[in-house]
Amino acid sequence: MHYGDYQNEIYFGGLQGVLPNLPVDHATLEARAIHALPPSVVSYVQGGCGDELTQRRNTEAFGHWGMVPRMLVDTSKRDPGIDLFGMKLPSPIFMSPIGVTGLCAQDGHGDLAAARAAAATGVPLVVSTLMNDTMESAAQSLGATPGFFQLYTPRSKPLAESLVSRAEAAGYKAIVVTLDTWVTGWRPRDLNASNFPQLRGHVLVNYFSDPVFRSLLARPPEEDLGAAIMKWAELFGMVLTWDHLPWLRSLTKLPILLKGICHPDDARRAIDAGMDGIYCSNHGGRQANGGIAAIDMLPAVVDASGDAPVLFDSGVRTGTDVIKALALGATAVGIGRPYLYGLALAGAAGAEHVLKSILAEADLLMAVNGYPTIADVRAAGATRLGNGHF
Repeated sequence: MHYGDYQNEIYFGGLQGVLPNLPVDHATLEARAIHALPPSVVSYVQGGCGDELTQRRNTEAFGHWGMVPRMLVDTSKRDPGIDLFGMKLPSPIFMSPIGVTGLCAQDGHGDLAAARAAAATGVPLVVSTLMNDTMESAAQSLGATPGFFQLYTPRSKPLAESLVSRAEAAGYKAIVVTLDTWVTGWRPRDLNASNFPQLRGHVLVNYFSDPVFRSLLARPPEEDLGAAIMKWAELFGMVLTWDHLPWLRSLTKLPILLKGICHPDDARRAIDAGMDGIYCSNHGGRQANGGIAAIDMLPAVVDASGDAPVLFDSGVRTGTDVIKALALGATAVGIGRPYLYGLALAGAAGAEHVLKSILAEADLLMAVNGYPTIADVRAAGATRLGNGHF
């Protein structure tokens, strides 16, 4: 059984008159999801920083990298599995943390739907601190599939400690600390509509359910929602520096990855400071504009990280993108907006379909190009177009 067999399921279903309910290509998926979501959610999910140049660069830059196929290789059996922090994972992708996942399912429980999609596919889910359901309930829906917890570090150290402790107790396997979101980037789509979901009380359940956060309120959120939202706004976003890393390291025995690392010197320093992995990402172009495409920064970050795993996201839309990122050294590749669009159209089943489609394309590329394992993908590498092919 290979992930690429998903196309056979679709083709043979057609012989029985069964056509796919959901598209397999990103462009059609996105177009349909736009009509399924409220305009405020669409602008938040689709929007980027400034004129969105970096966001566009993230996706377009994959086209600047190419791979050379190798023939007469037996790829009738393929193994896309990876090792990550001692875990044997069946595929090289994961679901990136997105703060409005909960809003993207029609019932408002997108976090649980995403967890069910992860459970169905074996694709790990990185849950955000910003959720419509608690991290504990999402962990229960994951079943045996690993989950990671992404921390937006609050200005209250006791609250940060509580959130991390809850994640560890709930069974999450690593902590992902986001570095580039202590303040929100300039996002014209949301500003033009005065649209900021958190200030309207959305995706704040992990805070409202936290005993430390609740102890800071005069009245519980159920009695004074406005005051609770303002307290969240007051506490959101600690400005992290290198001096905070020993404190972060002291919070948990779980592996810690730093998300937002794009410079090789930062990667080296993070590993030297005791961090367990690097998460190369520019937040999909949502936080800062005018930057370099994330995929173009990945190789140098990988080289600087030594033996530490490097997770990657930003601009990944297809299985081909996944393989290119792996060829450039990523340990695992994050899927973001595409699975949200699947949630919008069909909940957990929609996200599952998107993940299966991406995995099928990646698997078939490995088959056709002569790469039976991820190690073979990495050995093949990727060439920046215009710099020669070999």
